[in-house]
Amino acid sequence: MIMGGGELPGLLVNEIGGIHGILHGHVALLKKHFYLITMKEFLENRKHMSKKVQAIYLWWHKPIIDRELLQSLPNLKVIANSGVGMDHLDLKLVASFGVKMANAPYAVSSSTADTGMALLLASARRLVEGYHVAISPGMEYCEADLLGVEVTGATLGIIGMGSIGYKIALRAKAFEMNILYHNRTRRKEQEEQAVGATYCEKIDSLLQQADFVMVVVSLTPQTHKLIGKREMELMKPTATLINISRGAVVDQEALVTALQTGVIRAAALDVTYPEPLPRLPSLLISQKPCQSPTRGRRHPCSRQGGICQRQPHHCLWLEVCVKVP
Repeated sequence: MIMGGGELPGLLVNEIGGIHGILHGHVALLKKHFYLITMKEFLENRKHMSKKVQAIYLWWHKPIIDRELLQSLPNLKVIANSGVGMDHLDLKLVASFGVKMANAPYAVSSSTADTGMALLLASARRLVEGYHVAISPGMEYCEADLLGVEVTGATLGIIGMGSIGYKIALRAKAFEMNILYHNRTRRKEQEEQAVGATYCEKIDSLLQQADFVMVVVSLTPQTHKLIGKREMELMKPTATLINISRGAVVDQEALVTALQTGVIRAAALDVTYPEPLPRLPSLLISQKPCQSPTRGRRHPCSRQGGICQRQPHHCLWLEVCVKVP
C-alpha cells in the first residue's frame, strides 16, 4: 500500500469522530495503510491535497460525492462505502471518472437481521409500551390486552430474500414461525427446506397471508414506494409492517393513514424518509432519555398504532405516535 518514496496514499474522510465522522476505533487501522485527510483539511488546502487523494471512505454517506468533488481529485481510484446500500450515490457519475466503487455487502447482515427480529418481537409483545407502564409512578395494574400478539406459530412474510432476508428466516425458524418469502429469483430448494420457507411468486399473495411483513430490499427506482396504500390494504388488519431496508421503500403518508384507520395493526421501522422524521402535523412527537447508546446498526421499535424510532446518533427514544381522532 506504500507509494514510491514511502508516501502512503491519501484517504479522504469527512471527519474523525463526531456525528458524521469515522469512528476513532478505525483510525489506527486506516493509518497503517493511508494518509488520512479530513474534508476540513482538504478544503483549507485544496490545491496541495487534491493530488494526494487516491481513495475516499464514506461514513454515514459523508463526504457527499458530486461532480465538483470528483473533478477536483485527479488521482482518485476508489470510493469505499462503509455500508451495503449505495442509493445515495450516482454510480454512473462515479464510473464516468474511471473510479471504482466498493461496499460491504455482508458486514452488517447478521446485525441487521438481529435488528429485524428485535423489531418484530418488540412490536408483537408491545415492549416499549410495557416499559413506560412499568416505570410510570401511578401504575397499579396493567391491562391484559397489553400482552400483544403471539409470535410462535405466526406467519412471517419476508420481502427480499438476499443474505439479510435469509438470516432473518433462520432466526424466525427458531421462533417456530411459518415463513413466506417473495424475491426476484427463487432460492434453491435445499435453501428453502433449511429454513422451512415457502416461495410466493406474487407479492400480493404474501401480503394477504402474513401476520408480520418484513421489507428487506435495496432502494432502486423499482422498489421506491414498493409498499403503498394498495399493498397495505391487502394486509390483514392484525398485521404488522416492519421495514429494515430504506425509508423510501414504504409510502410514509400511506402508512400513517393505514395506522390511523386501522388498516394494519402496527409498524416497526428501522428507517424513515427523511431521517429523522419531520415534525408533521399528523404526528405527535415526544422524546424521552434511554439508558444506553445504540449498539447495533439501528434499534427502533414500534408501538400499537404508531411508530417508535431509535435515533442513530443520539441517546434518545423518538416516539412518533399517530394521532387518533
